[in-house]
Amino acid sequence: MKQTHALGIMADGNSVFLTGPAGSGKTFVLNEFVKWARSDGKHVAVTASTGLAATHLGGNTIHSWAGIGIQDELNKRMVAEMSKTRREQIESADILVIDEVSMLHDYRLDMVEQVCRDVRGDSSPFGGLQVILCGDFYQLPPINRDDGRQGRFIINSEAWENLNPVICYLEEQHRQEDDQLLEILTALRRNDLRRRHAEALLERKIFRTPFDEVVTELYTRNVDVDNINAQKLSGIEGEQHEYEMVGTGRASGQETLKKSCLAPELLTLKMGAFIMFVKNSPDKKYVNGTLGTVVGYEQLTNYPIVKTHDGRTVTAKPETWELRDGEKKIASISQIPLRLAWAITVHKSQGMTLDAAHVDLSKAFVPGMGYVALSRVRSLKTLTLGGLNKISLQMHPEAKEIDTRLRNKSAQDAERLAHLEGEWAKLAKRKPKKKQKSKVAWEAKLAKMRETHPNAYTPWKDLDDMRLIRKATEGRSIAELSKDFGRHEGSIKARLDKLLGDWELKKE
Repeated sequence: MKQTHALGIMADGNSVFLTGPAGSGKTFVLNEFVKWARSDGKHVAVTASTGLAATHLGGNTIHSWAGIGIQDELNKRMVAEMSKTRREQIESADILVIDEVSMLHDYRLDMVEQVCRDVRGDSSPFGGLQVILCGDFYQLPPINRDDGRQGRFIINSEAWENLNPVICYLEEQHRQEDDQLLEILTALRRNDLRRRHAEALLERKIFRTPFDEVVTELYTRNVDVDNINAQKLSGIEGEQHEYEMVGTGRASGQETLKKSCLAPELLTLKMGAFIMFVKNSPDKKYVNGTLGTVVGYEQLTNYPIVKTHDGRTVTAKPETWELRDGEKKIASISQIPLRLAWAITVHKSQGMTLDAAHVDLSKAFVPGMGYVALSRVRSLKTLTLGGLNKISLQMHPEAKEIDTRLRNKSAQDAERLAHLEGEWAKLAKRKPKKKQKSKVAWEAKLAKMRETHPNAYTPWKDLDDMRLIRKATEGRSIAELSKDFGRHEGSIKARLDKLLGDWELKKE
């Protein structure tokens, strides 16, 4: 399915599972839809299965948004004891987006659906929300703790069955430029890795970063990444420049952002440091994953100046990451959008496109790790391998069977909804609507007003009008009439103006 067809289907109001191979543009499509939906006046809750994926989208984890936290089962009184703010966020949402669903347990999606039904008072799937799920079951699977509840992919959940989403399987490739690498990745997805594929990969083990410039190294464990970056930086002579992260908002929200954001709390750089941008530039000067070298510092601000691998010179200025609960901002952090790039974990590389990479999969510990790592680069020519183990090129045993089902249903859905294929071009040109006020937010505001003015925004009755005119002509002040009628002073004045013309009353 083409990206524009998927966007047309989502814009038509359908609940969707957006999927496809690495590099097919899932995140791009998701961002385009969210931007359009919000401009159309919709309230969109943007979430993901992990904090890292959520920060890429400027959203929140699904666990936090739904209030389920890390629980394995719903507390019977959870919804009854839910905060008013969270309840309002769930009630006011029109669309729920959940990204990186391959890592979300089936039972947790069931929990989210039950919360949505209970809070919204609607027995339809997810309480009537349009739901956009996004991910690829060939990538990292849900992690089960030995002492916790065991879960599977969300496709096994009751919520999936109830929702019955339209499958939008993106087929176009927007990352890999090398037919040989694309063939290997396709073979991995089909569990059909042949001898020629293995030999092509093993040839890349002969080399050790034989490129003109240094490249990012991918490892499966944090300890290896931290050690390599520290060693490389200490090996550079020269003055250190430090940049400390600044946070605002709820302390717990700031901590969540710090744990999930790729930018470090304390960024330490030197001239010549190999770095990676960790956010997309608003002016498109760099993207999440762009590599470069620190070549100087701006005079007045001391911001680092980076020469990217494609030859551009960019001043890296502070960027902001936000944690949102629906439409409400909970916390934010600001930092220079850089991190040392000599090494990074496979997990944190998910969603990135790297110019080149050295990959060590000798300590891979879950299926899909090899696929995620190898699919970060565009070509085998920009890839070297430090090691492989038995699990590194394995895929989850369910993935192939699930993928076949999804491809077949996507073909059926594409044919059934063929009339929407050209709709996106029309919708994308439509002028944005004025943002609608949340019904729930208005009701909360009205309830607050009625604590002081019990009759605020209630219809005026004929008897009320007669009493108002009589008391006004008797010389009552606006403040006295406001108290007598339980309405705001502005409402009293406006009603008198309507009944008697430009009516003048004493303020006191």
